[in-house]
Amino acid sequence: MASKTHFISKAVRQYVGTHSAQPDALLEELRAVTGRVSMARMQISLEQGAFLALLVKALSASRAIEIGTFTGYSAICITRALAPGGRLISCDVSEEWTATAREFWRRANLAERIELRLAPALDTLDGLLERGGAGGFDFAFIDADKENYDAYFERCLALIRPAGLIVLDNVLWSGAVADAKDQAPSTVALRALNDKLVRDARVEVSMVPIGDGMTLALKK
Repeated sequence: MASKTHFISKAVRQYVGTHSAQPDALLEELRAVTGRVSMARMQISLEQGAFLALLVKALSASRAIEIGTFTGYSAICITRALAPGGRLISCDVSEEWTATAREFWRRANLAERIELRLAPALDTLDGLLERGGAGGFDFAFIDADKENYDAYFERCLALIRPAGLIVLDNVLWSGAVADAKDQAPSTVALRALNDKLVRDARVEVSMVPIGDGMTLALKK
């Protein structure tokens, strides 16, 4: 399946992919399986997966949250990089797509370390906060419905510890955020959040043009 990196040529995109991570047969198979579903474009790129894993390792993270599971690729990248015994809570609402995720997590020997919550993510996040989860996580990855990104960010900011990291995907939205004429609801929501984050004194941020754009928000 092709990478989602929109801002470089196909040749450079392929070069980046082959120089971002060592070959992994299981992940390659999952990418191929995902490439056959109708919403395959939601799959993160190979280089994004490698980037997420590197960030998680650099943090020495042991507890992580993912909002948007899809077919489970990013969950494998994150969970493999967690400290020994580390666990991921993965949030989604689709039984169909996450059935593929569960199968590949089993084959990756990660099923016991990934807790899938099939429910609206805001309900899951609010439940974690109500049960005293504030500050109990090291890392969060947000890659779900764009109009709720701000709400997801606020919950994740409360859930992660100081010096914890939140990564948000699709922040460039194929370049639409830079086009003032594009007033689609998802574009408007992402544009507003991007404007908010760069001024938010609670975090230090860096937006990078990997995949469809990723923002790293480090909690102060």
